[in-house]
Amino acid sequence: MRTHVCDVLVIGSGAGGLATAVTARYHGLDVLVVEKADVFGGTTARSGGWSWIPCNPLAMREGVSDSLDKARTYLQHETGNHFDAARIDAFLENGPRMVDFFERNTALKFVLGPAFSDYHPDAPGGMPGGRPIVAEPFDGRQLGKDIARLRPPLQEITFLGMMIGSGKELLHFFNVTRSVKSAAYVGVLFTKYLRDLALHGRAMRLTNGNALIGRLAKSAFDLGVPIWTSAPARELVESDGGVVGAVVVRDGEPVRVEARRGVVLASGGFPQDVARRKALFGHAPTGKEHWSPAPETNTGDGLRLGESAGGSLIEGYPNPAAWVPVSLVPRRDGSKGPFPHFIDRGKPGVIAVTRKGTRFTNEANSYHDFVQAMLRATAGEAERCAFLIVDHPTLRRYGLGFVKPFPVPIGPNLRSGYLLRGRTLGELAQKAGIDIASFEATVREYNSHAAAGNDPQFNRGGNAYNRYLGDPDHKPNPCVGPIATGPFYAIKVVPGDLGTFAGLRTNADNQVIDAGGRPIPGLFAAGNDAASIMGGNYPGGGITLGPALTFGYVVGRRLAGVDTAA
Repeated sequence: MRTHVCDVLVIGSGAGGLATAVTARYHGLDVLVVEKADVFGGTTARSGGWSWIPCNPLAMREGVSDSLDKARTYLQHETGNHFDAARIDAFLENGPRMVDFFERNTALKFVLGPAFSDYHPDAPGGMPGGRPIVAEPFDGRQLGKDIARLRPPLQEITFLGMMIGSGKELLHFFNVTRSVKSAAYVGVLFTKYLRDLALHGRAMRLTNGNALIGRLAKSAFDLGVPIWTSAPARELVESDGGVVGAVVVRDGEPVRVEARRGVVLASGGFPQDVARRKALFGHAPTGKEHWSPAPETNTGDGLRLGESAGGSLIEGYPNPAAWVPVSLVPRRDGSKGPFPHFIDRGKPGVIAVTRKGTRFTNEANSYHDFVQAMLRATAGEAERCAFLIVDHPTLRRYGLGFVKPFPVPIGPNLRSGYLLRGRTLGELAQKAGIDIASFEATVREYNSHAAAGNDPQFNRGGNAYNRYLGDPDHKPNPCVGPIATGPFYAIKVVPGDLGTFAGLRTNADNQVIDAGGRPIPGLFAAGNDAASIMGGNYPGGGITLGPALTFGYVVGRRLAGVDTAA
């Protein structure tokens, strides 16, 4: 068996893994990243790319009024009995330092989300904006030939393969037929995309999670960090009670990788591990009643490796994963791709009902909260699902799920069965299998208040996060509008996730700990291989990637023997 010697072996190439690798290499260590898939980037490359970092330097420069004490209060409220003071303090203290380190020393640059609210902004310590940041768009050509190894974005959330950035950029796309400025903006981006498609066969303007990974990978390559793709780690190598390396398969042959300082598990949790989903997801009794946009290769390898060395998964979280409603988009090859519903539910004129025909939650709440409510409302039913309902003007104004706004035609989505249409509410309910009488009564009740912008049942638009998802040009309530003008449309949504929360137990340095709470020498975890510090809850946009980057930074410095407070 061949041998490769390094200081640090990182297993996985998402945000947590690459942040660890870049930090450790910057501080002088010899680092190797290995990735099971034939592309690098993990779930991060498919994500929205936001990172939740209270008191980040960008917010402080913009005068955002926040404090670490306020953020700690918020997290204590959100995590409840699962509040881990040591790990949360490590995250809060090192998050701003992480941002400053990467912006000063690497290709990673961020943009502030000043109006991107916490998901529960009215809770103690919550904020109406300023904590999430996202990577600046990135020119993929800077990766050279390695752009071919960057995991592409999720097909379903692009426009013909073109990535669309968050915030103001997305608003321009919504307003493309209503604003000359927006039409010009979109036209320039689309022309550049067509050019890149002709010259390179793919988009070169990277946004969201693709930009985050692109920038981290550029930083790694600039520092001389190799990323082996198609190189799964099969087993850990242990000696004298600690982890000293791993056996990695490369080019079909096993390679013994000896890591002098440590091994970091960063392979993305278990979103595609059907057996573990069966054990932990109450709504998925066979493990298959659940759909994740995460890469198919995220099958829990890091967790199994950690367990083999004496680590254990955290237990008792109220939610073992970050839930998101997804609709299943038919593809040309006969498969279906999960489309995550982030923003459409908050638009005016959109409601959600179960097969019983009744609403069950404030549709403009976070995707995680929406799925929790959907699962409660459908308890005991054979299929845990709901339907997003709109009328014709709303569909053409905002789109819905994979269906794009006017002028993109809706015919293909009708023919595929993804989008259901009825001339009347009753006809739509019949096609969807929704109780007709109850559904018609629900829409009548909703409409009786909607014209005035009211929603007495669930108070849509009642907090900053709801309004962030709404349409600021729609008055008087950006989240409430009637469903009145046929034909009417529905899309079925089912439970999905953005990543898993139930990972390996770690300490504040993200060392994997055994059943007795003792660190396992030489073994660390980052990203979703480590148990989420959020206690199985979802306080805000970026609560996965923010800790992943931060603890990657913490682990990299600890492996290099550098004080994180320095």
